[in-house]
Amino acid sequence: MRSSAVVSGALVVLLLVLVAVGWPPLLDLDRSVADALHRSALAEPGFTHANRILTDWVWDPWTMRALITATVLVLWWRRERWLALWVTTATLLASGGQQGLKAAVGRPRPGWPDPVDSAQYAAFPSGHAMTGTVGCGLLLWVLALHWRETWRGWSVLAVAALVSVLGVGWTRIYLGVHWLSDVVAGWLLGWCVVAVSIVTYRRYGAVWQENAARSADRAEPPGADGSRMGETT
Repeated sequence: MRSSAVVSGALVVLLLVLVAVGWPPLLDLDRSVADALHRSALAEPGFTHANRILTDWVWDPWTMRALITATVLVLWWRRERWLALWVTTATLLASGGQQGLKAAVGRPRPGWPDPVDSAQYAAFPSGHAMTGTVGCGLLLWVLALHWRETWRGWSVLAVAALVSVLGVGWTRIYLGVHWLSDVVAGWLLGWCVVAVSIVTYRRYGAVWQENAARSADRAEPPGADGSRMGETT
């Protein structure tokens, strides 16, 4: 996990440098992919409409944030406060980092005389791709911590998460609102956030949560027989 965080972070930095300096091979690849997909989007209005529904509703960043919020509330209710705070912090840092990079790079989105969709703000990295990766990655991680060994539906959820992450990136390129390298950077940066969150939680968060649980047990008032509440004899 640590090595994947390092590799994905290094690749994001490489992409950032190549985009910032305008490396011709990368820009040519972005343009050729964008042109080909835009022609397809114009020729297939039904498929294009389906992609707009997926990107605007099913895989929209606000949908991902709503799922994360629900997960955090469940964790808080289960008294897993450190894990809830960890997931919340990772999500907020990802969102803030994404917006900061967009402002710093200021890359224009693809421009078309006959657009099939529109989007605001700068292009690099793709917010949809990054938010989808962070959201699905964190949700799978939380589920794996609790139910991976006992829940038969785990593999189905893992496939659904992978399809969602790849699918949202596809819709952004197909609809002509992002370059290919924007989406790849969003995927890589999103995974880097997830990997770093997992690595740091394993090292610090789990210990803090265990210590907090022990402190809560010690602070719990004893029952009439001298035992702690919830303690069996």
